Amino acid sequence: MKNFDLKKFLADRSVPIMFIIICLVCIPLSGFSTSYLFNEIVTRVARNTFLILSLLIPIMAGMGLNFGMTLGAMAGEIALIFSSDWQIWGIPGVVLAMILSIPISILLGALCGTLLNMSRGREMITSYIISFFINGIYQLVVLYMMGPIIPILHESIKLPRGYGIRNTVSLLNLRQCIDNLISVNILGVKIPVLSFIIIIALCLFIVWFTKTKLGQDMRAVGQNMEVARAAGINVDRTRVLSIIISTVLAGFGMILYLQNMGNIATYSSHSQIGMFCIAALLVGGASVDKASIGNVFLGVILFHLMFIVAPRAGTVITGDSMIGEYFRVFISYGVITLALVMYEAKKHKKKKMKDGGDNEE
Repeated sequence: MKNFDLKKFLADRSVPIMFIIICLVCIPLSGFSTSYLFNEIVTRVARNTFLILSLLIPIMAGMGLNFGMTLGAMAGEIALIFSSDWQIWGIPGVVLAMILSIPISILLGALCGTLLNMSRGREMITSYIISFFINGIYQLVVLYMMGPIIPILHESIKLPRGYGIRNTVSLLNLRQCIDNLISVNILGVKIPVLSFIIIIALCLFIVWFTKTKLGQDMRAVGQNMEVARAAGINVDRTRVLSIIISTVLAGFGMILYLQNMGNIATYSSHSQIGMFCIAALLVGGASVDKASIGNVFLGVILFHLMFIVAPRAGTVITGDSMIGEYFRVFISYGVITLALVMYEAKKHKKKKMKDGGDNEE
């Protein structure tokens, strides 16, 4: 049995440890009650976890952190706009939106995956830029094509000029239909049971998927593309499929997210979703090349706990509520930067040690 290396243990978990410390400092300063914090955390875990889980499969396939999940979020929003326009509400509306999002997500995922294959080794920055490019097309479709080209029946969701979608589309008749269908109240904390059943089902699907032939192929591709190619695996196709699956799941996750919120900010709901989901995953201790379901749950709890308590703690410390807002935005971007720098440093160190070993031989 190897000796326990405390230094390595702390280094590998430095990001979650840092967030635990931040939360432990901010919780008493915020003055929030325990029941309020539990309610908020349960709500945010139910709202965000499905989206974050959609990031796991591309990481397994060696594609890194999929900033292109934003494409799936846009597909989910377009599907919900159609569902809202056709006035199909409740569970049927959510199911219809999910069905409508699938072909859009597959198309966008296939495009993204193909482009990422052309930029091998630079997948993360490429997926980030692709999300900006597709966002421009999304704005064109929603702002100008919906109405004159794509039929929109209800004037209530159109801009006053007669075409284009309003800045906010109400989902009041859809709001929390899944969260409220099966829910229990334990010590004043509302538990949306059906939402957690859906999340657990996705976790079980991911566990099952990793044991399938395709899942094993993705794992092999993620570990070494050349060895996988030599073993007869179609590397390019496998990588594209990982992005397609991630994009479809992100579309479903965005629909679940928005049914919880009760409205669509048509032009901005998706803009930061990829960044916050990736930040939450990294806060849970994941890296660019390794992530688990446990990282997802730890990350979403720590990241959103910080989101809840930081503004109030900032107000108490400085007297300015905006300080807390700046702090949490700074942290969300900072944690991604820190995680990427640590990953590159670790990769460089491993390469240096390997080169040193080869030279000795």
